[in-house]
Formats: sequence, C-alpha cells, structure tokens
Amino acid sequence: FPEMLSNPKLLLVQGALNVVMKQNVTLSCLSECGSPPVRYTLFRHNQQVSALNRSDLTPALFTLTISSASDVGEYKCKAEYTTSSGGKYSNSLNFTLTEPISKPVLSSPTSEAKKGQNVTLSCLSENGSLPITYLFFKGTQTISPQKTMHKREAAVIFLFIDSLSDFGTYKCKANNSFPNNTKYSNGFNFTLAEERSHSQPLIISLGLILLLLIIGLALAIPFFIIPLYKASE
Repeated sequence: FPEMLSNPKLLLVQGALNVVMKQNVTLSCLSECGSPPVRYTLFRHNQQVSALNRSDLTPALFTLTISSASDVGEYKCKAEYTTSSGGKYSNSLNFTLTEPISKPVLSSPTSEAKKGQNVTLSCLSENGSLPITYLFFKGTQTISPQKTMHKREAAVIFLFIDSLSDFGTYKCKANNSFPNNTKYSNGFNFTLAEERSHSQPLIISLGLILLLLIIGLALAIPFFIIPLYKASE
C-alpha cells in the first residue's frame, strides 16, 4: 500500500507576490511524505489551472504569466495518487497586482502668503497601487520626512513662511512598489500677498466722512440756504 500523502507545500520560487502585468512567476508544489507517482494540480480560486504527474519525490513546478487582473488572487495546489481519489491540499499563496502611479498633483488651499503665515501643501497620486510614498521638496532640498499613505489620501505638510526665501518652487514625488516608477509633480509657487498699510483704513474712513459732508451740503442748499437767502432780501 502507498504511504499516506502529507499536505503539500506551495512555495514561490521565482517572482514576487506583488506582481506587475506580463510578469512570470514559478510555483513549487511538493508532498514530502508519500509514494510516487503523485499527481499535483494547481488551482486559482478553486478552478484548475494546470496539472503535473511526478514519478519521483521532486516538486511539481508551475510557471505562470500574469496577463490580466483575473490571473491574480489565491492559489492552492492538491496532491493525490494517480490511482486513487481524494488528496491533500496545500497552503495558499495570494498574488496582488501592482499598478504604476499617476503623476502626483501638488496643491494648496491658498496661492498667496505673507511673512509670518502658516500654509499647507498637499500631494496626491489619483492612480496606482497602495501604499504610496510621498516626499516634498523646495528646489532640490527635501523639506520633510517621507510620508507613506495606505489609503487614497493626500500627503499633507505644514509650512511656516518666515522669509522671502520661502517663496521658492515646491514639488513632490511619489512612488510605490511598481519598479522604476517614481513620478514628480508640477511645481507650485506661493505669491507674496500685498500687506495693507495701517493708514489705509483711516484714509478710507476720512474719505467717506468727507463724501457724506458734501452730500449733506448739497441736500441742504435747496431746503435751508436758499430760503434763508430769499428771506433776507
């Protein structure tokens, strides 16, 4: 009688669990206990993908090409004797598809700032596999630690405008696990807000008072000044 099969082990021997489109991966399936020949069947979402017979105690190797989103997900393998029914199932491996990120957009609620003001900058890539890591720059110098976002949310930093040198060009960059896919944002510049002089409100107030006096005098002429003049004749 053949020795009882052990649960096979499914291992990734080439590639990665985070895959990109058109990538090849190789899986190994082996029951360490059992008497050959053994039939190994690979399943994806409980649907058969491929099957191999092994006449010795060497693993069955399955090479796959990730050609669409339907090729990712949970994989398992089954080991069984070729002369009997039943069998043992392996652990599962779960493949996820890694997509390239889009060019990030750098923005701020305000485009004008003045010295002594706090401002914010937001950086967001609307497409691409999570997590996404963001880094902010002013010129060529980094201005904050990198921020890794695990949700589709913008990375935000807070700045204090302390001098005119803080009105340079800001940028951010984004990358994820997709290889060679770092993207840089548009440049963003704060413009210097014109500061009102403290005398401006006083000048405006005096102008309004003078205008009201002129209007009042114009209204008084026909009702008071002209009748008084006629009465004195």
